[in-house]
Amino acid sequence: MPPSPFPFLLSSPRWALLLGAIALAGCSAFAPADDAPVSRRIASLLPADALLIGEQHDAPAHHLIEREAVQALVERGRLAALALEMAEEGNSTGYLDRTASESQVRTALSWDDKAWPWSDYGPAVMAAVQAGVPVVGANLPREHMKDAMADVSLDAQLGDAARAAQQDAVRAGHCNLLPESQIVPMTRIQIARDRAMAQAIVKARVPGKTVLLLSGSGHTTKALGVPQHLPTDLRVRTVQLQAGAAGERSAAFDSVWQTPALPEKDYCESLRRSS
Repeated sequence: MPPSPFPFLLSSPRWALLLGAIALAGCSAFAPADDAPVSRRIASLLPADALLIGEQHDAPAHHLIEREAVQALVERGRLAALALEMAEEGNSTGYLDRTASESQVRTALSWDDKAWPWSDYGPAVMAAVQAGVPVVGANLPREHMKDAMADVSLDAQLGDAARAAQQDAVRAGHCNLLPESQIVPMTRIQIARDRAMAQAIVKARVPGKTVLLLSGSGHTTKALGVPQHLPTDLRVRTVQLQAGAAGERSAAFDSVWQTPALPEKDYCESLRRSS
């Protein structure tokens, strides 16, 4: 679970707008239309050793797409593993049979339903389990976050420009309400989480197949997120799921898939009230 009590903030429209401003990489040359079947859109991104899909956590349409993405890779015989921001590293369904119940799967992943509603992610998770594909936790364990905040070596994991952009993203993701003294430590947590997810992908890698990571879109941006921590010999593709139009499409991803806009919501209101 993210260190903030507002885990949606780093995948909110505020974060998406910031990503557009700091985009540093090029888009995919071939991008099927937004109304193309998910299986076709997935096919356009293959071959890939790792496919990173970045969601807005509270967008129902994104969870449907994630379920279809799992199924598309399963049908092609390409899914090596399903890695999740929504479960901590060290948790895995690898020892379970494909007939395992949802209760068994949730136990295997130490699932936190308050942080990540099972009704949102269960369909994608169970599609992988029922196909005999391991589902692995990829997020940094909560008990490691305090150490990450003090780990100065994490500052060197990004270049100066990217680290500054990540710090701006942390500010925006917390509605510009964090004390400035907390920006560097909280940025280190974000970097540590990205690195943990990258390590989970590397561990799950199978030649000729694809590891699928589901996470918030802030983790999938090529300039700042998980791709920065992956070996250069991995073929990595990134997708941003975008709820509604947000101006020009971000070049921080290989592909941007637009979904219907959500009702307007002030994501910072409750945080302002409690500050």
